[in-house]
Formats: sequence, structure tokens, C-alpha cells
Amino acid sequence: MAGRGRARGSGAVGLAVLLLVLLVGCGGRPATDSARADVQRVLDRRAAAVLAHDRSAYAATGDSTGYTRLRAVPLAAWSYRVTAVDREGDTATAAAELSFRIAGYDKAPATVARTLSLSRGADGQWSVTSERPAKKAGAQLWDQGTVAVVRGAHSLVLGVGQSGTRLRTFANLADRAVPAVSQAWGTDWARHVVLLVPKSLDGMAALLGSPASSYRGIAAVTTAETGGAAKAPADRVVVNPDAYAVLGPVGQQVVLTHETTHVATRAHTNAATPLWLSEGYADWVGYRGTGRTPSQVAPELQNAVRQGQVPEGLPADGDFGFSGDANRLARAYEGGWMACRMIAEQWGEERLEAFYRAVGEHGKRDGAVEGAMRSVLGTTLQDFTAGWRQYLHDQLG
Repeated sequence: MAGRGRARGSGAVGLAVLLLVLLVGCGGRPATDSARADVQRVLDRRAAAVLAHDRSAYAATGDSTGYTRLRAVPLAAWSYRVTAVDREGDTATAAAELSFRIAGYDKAPATVARTLSLSRGADGQWSVTSERPAKKAGAQLWDQGTVAVVRGAHSLVLGVGQSGTRLRTFANLADRAVPAVSQAWGTDWARHVVLLVPKSLDGMAALLGSPASSYRGIAAVTTAETGGAAKAPADRVVVNPDAYAVLGPVGQQVVLTHETTHVATRAHTNAATPLWLSEGYADWVGYRGTGRTPSQVAPELQNAVRQGQVPEGLPADGDFGFSGDANRLARAYEGGWMACRMIAEQWGEERLEAFYRAVGEHGKRDGAVEGAMRSVLGTTLQDFTAGWRQYLHDQLG
């Protein structure tokens, strides 16, 4: 009886262990599934091949289209971090963060979300079959084709579907813009700029992760590291080649100088900085030295003033939306430029720069402009606005 009891107990324990094994084996990913680690190792080899310019090693990890497209880009860093793997038999989809840094230009890496498709061969090894931007993430220039590179004295131009001659034109414009910005703003910035020139407006929109309609007629945009987090530095100027083609020589230079100003002032531009100041200052630097008059630079605002429609206040951030009323957008930019022009004329260029920096130092919007006007310009927002409205009437009426 005692022996049979012990046997019965051992069988119960064995049955419980068996049930536990079955439950673990049937529920979700088995503990022995190493797909994620295997995929990470493949991507580590892929990244090393990119940096080593080793075509054969890259091809050994799967599809080699990406290598051909980005091989001309001067990279100082390139790495993947796998965040998730969805496996179905011998195929898998991986979510990963790609971090990269352009040699000589980026102090910190850009990080973008990517989606990779993989397959497992008869030898049990995973290989990449495709790589693309993650859902809702902006594309990278090499997603659109083979990247051509042109270096300037103060610039690096990366283009797809553009001739070398045209890319050189952009480099020349940027090389003139950088010294012009330094002359106005100072030299406490990188003093170089990276331009991305896609084939078309649609390519520009893809880089920015937005509909093409948002940027129709916009010649260029300075943004955070393309496709990266919003807090990333504004180190890239993305060009709309369609809109740029209709600009004259002065207009092309003004646009590049404007965008380069955003790159230079990024460390002092934050939530405290209203768009009338950041865009107005960039326009002021862009037009500085061109000899252009208020009537030439601000035709839409002039039409409004001459019709007795002098704005009641400085442009609001909402007035700068790309997808809204084009005339409203033009008046917003022109109004910001006129405000900065007035400060430069009445208080001096050094005070204008100091005012911009003082606003950014506040860190938050409430009280930033008011405080900087008191400390730098010795005036109030109410008096400044009244003076600006009179300035519009005098200059444009």
C-alpha cells in the first residue's frame, strides 16, 4: 500500500510537469525562439559592411539594393537596433531603429524607424529581403534612388535624380549663404549645411512624411534630422526642386540663406520663439544686402495695407501653416520680416540678434517676447505692436 501510494504521487507530479510544458509550448513565443537575436546579428553585419564599404559582406546579409544607393554618402556611423520581430515560419518582419551620422557634419546621430522583411534559408540563416520606412515615418533619400554627392566649401549636397551640374548650383548657393548668415548672426554655430535634393515635390514630401500638397510652392524647408524625432537638431535643408526651378537668382539665394539661418539659430530657437520672429529673422538675413524694398518683398501685405486692412497684431503661429490660405501665409512671412526689419532699423542689428537670443533663453512661450522686449528693446509688446502697425503704414501705405 505504501509503495503504490508513492507511485501514484510520482505520477501526479509527472503529469503536472507535462501539462506545464505543454502550456508553455502552446502559449505565444517559445522560450527557445532566437529569431530576434538572429535578426539583430544579421543587421549588425549589414551595418558593419556599410561602414567598411564591403559590397560582398553586405550582399551576404541579403538584398544589396540599399548598398548601391547609399554607398556615396559619407557615413561616420550606421547601426540598427531591433525592437520587435514578427515571425511566421521562414519569414519575418522586423521593426528597428536605424541610427546614422554623416561624417564631418553631424555631431549626434539621426535615429529613424525602419521596417525590414527577412527570410530564412535552408541553412537556417536569416537574410534581408527588403528595408523601408516604418509606417508614419519619413523616407530617407536613398529610399528614392541612388544618392549623388557634391561637396562645397561650406556645404554637402545629397541628391537623387539630379545632374551633377544642378547639385553643384545648390552647393554654390549654400556656400554663399553660410558666410552671409555668420556675418549677421555670428560664428557660434557649425558654419556648414547639408542639403537634400530629391527628384520632385513628391520626393520632398516623402522625406518629410507629409502630403505633397503641404509643400506645393514652398521652395525649401529646414527640418529636424529627416524622419527623426522632433527634438533632433535642424540640420537638413530639404529642397523642393519643382518650386526652386521657377525662382530667379536672387530668390534662389534668399531661400538658401533663409534656411541656413534656421540651421544657425537652432540652438536658440524653441517653444518660446514665435514663428513671426524665427521666420521673420530668417527672411531678414536672407534679404539683408539684396537692396530689396518693402514693396518688393511684401506685396501681399502692401495690398492689405493699401486697402485699409492693417493687421491688428503680429502674425500668429497658425498663420504660417503651409496647407492654408497662400495669401495669408505670404502676409505672415512678410509681417514677420517687417517686424525684424523695424527692429534692425530702429534699435540696430546687434539688438535684433540679442532680442532673438533673449526670447529663446526664456524657454517657454508665456512672457518670453514681453520680457525680451523690456530687457533688450526697452519697450512693451503693446507699444511695439502699435509701432509695427505704424511702420507698415509708413513703408507700405
